[in-house]
Amino acid sequence: MFGFLNLNKPFDWTSHDCVAKTRKLLRIKRIGHAGTLDPAATGVLPIAIGKATRLLQFLPTDKAYKATIRLGVQTTTDDLQGEVISQKSATELDLATVKTALMQFQGKIEQIPPNYSAIQVDGKRLYDLARKGEKIEAPVRNVEVFNIDILDWRIGEFPELDVSIACGGGTYIRAIARDLGAVLETGGTLAALQRTVSSGFNLTDSFNFTELEAELEAGFQPIAADVPLQQLSEITLPETEARRWCQGQKISVDSQVSEILRVYNEQRLFLGIGELNEELLIPRMVLETGND
Repeated sequence: MFGFLNLNKPFDWTSHDCVAKTRKLLRIKRIGHAGTLDPAATGVLPIAIGKATRLLQFLPTDKAYKATIRLGVQTTTDDLQGEVISQKSATELDLATVKTALMQFQGKIEQIPPNYSAIQVDGKRLYDLARKGEKIEAPVRNVEVFNIDILDWRIGEFPELDVSIACGGGTYIRAIARDLGAVLETGGTLAALQRTVSSGFNLTDSFNFTELEAELEAGFQPIAADVPLQQLSEITLPETEARRWCQGQKISVDSQVSEILRVYNEQRLFLGIGELNEELLIPRMVLETGND
């Protein structure tokens, strides 16, 4: 068995917990995931099964979230899982002011990741350094936020803002919550997060573990390995050339461009990933023998 599972990650589970549970349910050791989610976040966690783990690096990186930002509160982790650093009433805030402030978080922006994150500095995870109380200077990252839409606004001593965010890979929504609070001079932290899109998978098509167990009883079939790779162009090879390509040989093609491609044979069997370098199709990842 190989392919993908569109998992709806439950609250308070790590991404590693989800991989371990999936291994147990499917009785397959070779399981991986794309796009780590914090334990407090829920939503889409793409799971690769069997040989599909080799395709994780080729998945699209764009993501989308629904988030709740609480203003007037700042924490050590930039979400409600951390200790409160500062807290002050923000009853004077109005939605118009917040809308104006949000505009500077769209487009290509610089972002400092939360100290409690999986990013490595000098070979060590930031969250490990933070837990030891070490002073950390997280590296600035260039990320892209395509769109932020306001879904709801709740006034109060610590007003809350619900937003939908579409962004590129590597964007921290916790950092947006923190930095919005800094711009508004109130402090801000992430109160809730749900990922609705990740690596070509949507929340509406996802399975939770209860649903997955029911599917296994009925005869579960994973999502075909090439389905989330539709952002890549494709090429179909004649049978003789397909067999040669699957054996690791470079194939001459009529092209003057360079790109990464999905490779198929004439029976539409997905063979793997190739790199088109001008007039040569080079095997990057072969998943099938091409003899089926």
